Formats: sequence, structure tokens, C-alpha cells
Amino acid sequence: MVRSSSSSSSTAAAGSVIAASTAAIAAAAATAAAAIFLSVGANLYGFRSRKGSGAVCACACACANDNGNGTEAPSSLSSSSPSPSSCSGHHHTSVTVTLPPWTNDDTTLTYYSRTYRTDEEMMEVAIRLSAQNVSEGTGGPFGSAVFMRDVTTGVATLVSVGVNRVVPLGNSTLHGETVAIQLAQSRVGSYTLRGLTTVFAVDVAKGDGKDDESNSGEEKKEEVSGGGTQAVAGKIVQYELFTSCEPCAMCLGATLWSGVSRIVCAAKKDDAAAIGFDEGPVFEESYDHLRKAGVEVVRGVMREKAAEVLANYGRIGFIYNR
Repeated sequence: MVRSSSSSSSTAAAGSVIAASTAAIAAAAATAAAAIFLSVGANLYGFRSRKGSGAVCACACACANDNGNGTEAPSSLSSSSPSPSSCSGHHHTSVTVTLPPWTNDDTTLTYYSRTYRTDEEMMEVAIRLSAQNVSEGTGGPFGSAVFMRDVTTGVATLVSVGVNRVVPLGNSTLHGETVAIQLAQSRVGSYTLRGLTTVFAVDVAKGDGKDDESNSGEEKKEEVSGGGTQAVAGKIVQYELFTSCEPCAMCLGATLWSGVSRIVCAAKKDDAAAIGFDEGPVFEESYDHLRKAGVEVVRGVMREKAAEVLANYGRIGFIYNR
């Protein structure tokens, strides 16, 4: 009986060893499977585990050097990826829109110090932006600019510029028009370029209408109903969008919502389509809608020069929306 009991104990012990071994093997297999999953996922989808957090970053951002092996993020993402502190691990909470470094060179900066009167002078800026964006390899062949025109004198000044940044910043919405509009509204400090009255702060006690010395250069804004002009330091102004090519469907919508009083286009939709770009459902009725909303539409200004930029890009560039 003792021998039988000992034998049973041995059998039970052996069973425990086998169970423990099976559990260990299962755990090892699970660990290996997880490692394979993360490795394959990192290669196929660009996510990586975050060192020390146990979380998985699925945002293809840098999470700089926090992926457990000390490697850098891909260089193609370095210019547009957020800093480690801005990555939540599972989703992004902000988007950064930037212009190429060359837009801060002396030539481009002089555009802001000049005054403009004719559509051709202002369109020259948009076309030069499109051409340089191609030559510098910083985006697609489209350039735009927002100008503020003194309605009384007809003199305009540059408010913002925009170039296509779709591929460099990995954002399909960053067309030249949308970039210029966003930067203009940021500079003005309003979601719209229509229906604002802007005046310099004045010394109310003196009532002389001069700039308040304690608020030199500071502007106050208040919304007013209707209209597409603004009063800036006693001047009635309007904002106008110049673009090197007729807008796509998205940018036509952005033009309507932006509050600009005019849109002036150079190259035609057909010129963009000729090199492979699909501008979407844009029809004559689309422009009629803008006109009915109070937006003046001018097309074909310096078309040939702008079309040359598109044709050149068609020979050397990447058509990214097909």
C-alpha cells in the first residue's frame, strides 16, 4: 500500500511537471507571437512599442528614441512628426502646418514689404511660389497668396502665402489655397476674412483718433453683420485669394467659407488634368455659387506662365492623387 501511495505521488508529481512545462511553453509561444506581431506591425504599419509604458504607438510618429531599441524615427517623418511629449501613444491631438524654409529667404520676404495694384502683379507672386516649390522639392506645383486691398485706393499688401505641402507633411488637405487661407486667418485673428471691423486702439479721453501710445500697433476687432470688407485703421479693405491654378473641389469650398471677397486664378483645371491631377467635381455652377455668395471670380490671369510650371512638374514630379 505504501508502494502504491508512493507511486501515485510520483505520478502526480510527474503530472505537475508536465503541466508546468506546458504552461511555460505556452507562455513562451505567446511571448514569441507578440514579438512577431510587433515586429511585423512595425515593418508594415509603422507602429512601435513605447519603452517602459507597455503601450503601442500606432501613429507612425517618432516617439523619439522611445521604441525600446534607441533608433531614430524615419528621416522622412522627422520634419513633420511631433515631439515625444506631444504623442499620446494612441492618437494625435494636434496638426502642424508649416511652410518650407525658403519662404523665409530675402526674395520671398520682400513680397510682404511691397505694394500691389494689378492682378498681374499679385498673380506673379503666386506663380513664383508654385515654381519655387517645385524647384526646391518641397511640394506640388501650386502656389497661392492672400492680399489685403484698400478698397478706396486699390492698393494691396500681402497677408500670407501658401504652397502645396501634401506629400512633405503627409496631409492631403494642405493645398496651396488652404495653407494660405489658414495662415491669413491666423494673422488676422479670426475664423473668417469677411464681416470684421478692425481699428487701432485710440485714446478715448483725448478722442483724437490716434493710436493709443500704450497700445501701439495693437488692434481691436469686433464682428459686424454682412459685407465682405473691413475697416483697418480707418481704411476699408477686402481680402483676395490669388492662386496659380483653378482650385480643386475642396479648395473651392474653402474659398467660400474663408470669407475672401475675390478669387483670382491663373492656370485652368484642364492644365492640371493634363498632367494627371484629378481636381474633383468642379463645374461652372461651382463658380456661379461663389458669385451668388458675393465672391468675385476672375480666371485665366497669366494662364500660360502658370501652365508652364504644371507642365514642368508633369515631366519630373509625382502625381500624388491618382
